[in-house]
Amino acid sequence: MNALHRPVLLEEVLQALAVRPDGVYVDATFGRGGHSRAILDRLGPAGRLLALDRDPEAVACGRSWADPRFTIVHAPFSALMATARAHGITAADGVLFDLGVSSPQLDAPERGFSFRFDAPLDMRMDPTQGMSAAQWLAQADEEEIARVVRDYGEERFARAIARAIVQARAHAPIRTTGQLAQLCARAVRTRERGQHPATRTFQALRIHVNRELEELDRALPQAVELLGPGGRLAVISFHSLEDRRVKRFLQSECQGRALPAELPLRPQELPMGRLRLLGRAMRPTAAEVAANPRARSAVLRVAEWIGGAACA
Repeated sequence: MNALHRPVLLEEVLQALAVRPDGVYVDATFGRGGHSRAILDRLGPAGRLLALDRDPEAVACGRSWADPRFTIVHAPFSALMATARAHGITAADGVLFDLGVSSPQLDAPERGFSFRFDAPLDMRMDPTQGMSAAQWLAQADEEEIARVVRDYGEERFARAIARAIVQARAHAPIRTTGQLAQLCARAVRTRERGQHPATRTFQALRIHVNRELEELDRALPQAVELLGPGGRLAVISFHSLEDRRVKRFLQSECQGRALPAELPLRPQELPMGRLRLLGRAMRPTAAEVAANPRARSAVLRVAEWIGGAACA
């Protein structure tokens, strides 16, 4: 297992997925394979694990594994269903999402995810696709920058930050993480204890550049469609924007399709949900946070496919 990457909530994920030796599982966010390796350790010879990742470096790591039960594909998780079908999977016993940026991405200066280094301002999870953060900041107007920083970073100084960015780029392009971090430090007047003034802006740009919330909204329904009877969906999120989406989605799938209240239907005729929530949201223990501080904001939610039976 890669020493640079500590899989978050590992034991909780394994319990949530209830891995069977002959089961079929999908790790939609391979990263450096911490969760995948643990799932493979519990699979027997007939088991199967399909992994996806949009980061070419993560895919290269996975392709170095010599295990006939394991396949990794370079794809975003919004391509979950098409990828599974292309590899002959019609029903999965478990699907896992570990959302957000991975530790290797944060720790590689050239990827531009962190303000701890002065490096090119990229932030793309797949550097072969789309526009970098620096390219987007060079062409977005002040109103759009403020909206992204406010909506995706929940930053109350979003307008001041956007104004500082537009003023600065009039003199020189904003190409590095250090330049952006300095602009944020000057524009943010107060900040929570222990939090860097650029934290929320970097989160916002990363989410926007990678279309993370749109990807999540597209992927979750596909995961439910892919589950077989009794299959488990486990989702780890790291900030409130993700977790709210996951929570609402799971609740709606448990409740079933909403119908007009005036329809003359008996209770047994109402459409039932496809999922059953399993327990409450889980968070890391104090011991895990002490060993891996990046786990502190993680939230794991789990549901089971019941195929239209009543939700518990």
